[in-house]
Amino acid sequence: MIEGHDVQALSDVDVYVYEAVASLAVEHGMAAPAALVRASGLTEEQVRESLKHLIEHGYVVPRQDGYALGAHTFEVEY
Repeated sequence: MIEGHDVQALSDVDVYVYEAVASLAVEHGMAAPAALVRASGLTEEQVRESLKHLIEHGYVVPRQDGYALGAHTFEVEY
């Protein structure tokens, strides 16, 4: 886990995208971009911008053709 990650510092959009990544990654091993749009209920542009932010801060990592969770200091239960 990474010190200094504070889930409360994320925007609502980032939280929706993070939770979609977590849910899909647990179920499928990764989260494909199109599936993230469907799961989050956000626009493709919102998801893309949020992913940039989440990747930049290490919450999400690119994997193959999708995304997975990065190191974190909080738990998401699914």
